[in-house]
Amino acid sequence: MLSTGLPQGAVPKLERPGPLRDRVYEALLELITTRALQPGQHLVESELAGHLGVSRQPVREALQRLNTEGWVDLRPAQGAFVHEPTEEEADQLLTVRTLLEAEAARLAAANAGSAGIAALEELCAQGEQAVAADDVDGAVATNARFHATIMELAGNAVLAELAAQVDRRVRWYYTPIARQRGRQSWIEHRDLIAAISGRDQQRATELMREHTEHTRRSYHARQRS
Repeated sequence: MLSTGLPQGAVPKLERPGPLRDRVYEALLELITTRALQPGQHLVESELAGHLGVSRQPVREALQRLNTEGWVDLRPAQGAFVHEPTEEEADQLLTVRTLLEAEAARLAAANAGSAGIAALEELCAQGEQAVAADDVDGAVATNARFHATIMELAGNAVLAELAAQVDRRVRWYYTPIARQRGRQSWIEHRDLIAAISGRDQQRATELMREHTEHTRRSYHARQRS
């Protein structure tokens, strides 16, 4: 069985067009990313199918794909389980994220216009509101949009493609520490906006490197706090 069930309202609706197996895959990946399905949780095809309102076949296909991508572990004679990332896996990915995001901040400082700065300020305000309301899911989602916007402002398609490949896992690792990082994370975002707005490439690079390193250290310290 699902060891803890799913939170009320956690199951996304499968309304988007496209093959059913792809929509089921996206729904399950979102549930894993947001930790509605927790690392180590047993995933039962029939229960997931019931939650999503589909047959077991697209669920089985989605679980196989998620296994291939490292999100789910298929254990012989036991079934499917949400992958439990090791500290080394998290460290490697968050280190790569630091490299990508620091370069994005530098390029954003060189290229961003007033509309881009305004977009960052609006997202920062939304993130601060989410933190004030203790809306962890909202803070995580807004944090992801904030960093994605900086990546867009960087104007480097290859960099953006590489960042997109790690974005889902960054959200996965950030979710359990979002409340801990809380207001401080958005203070750091404000400083980043100031550096980007001032076209200070070196400062933007340094601030983003420090910001993402704070997240990496917070993730590793989460079980000791």
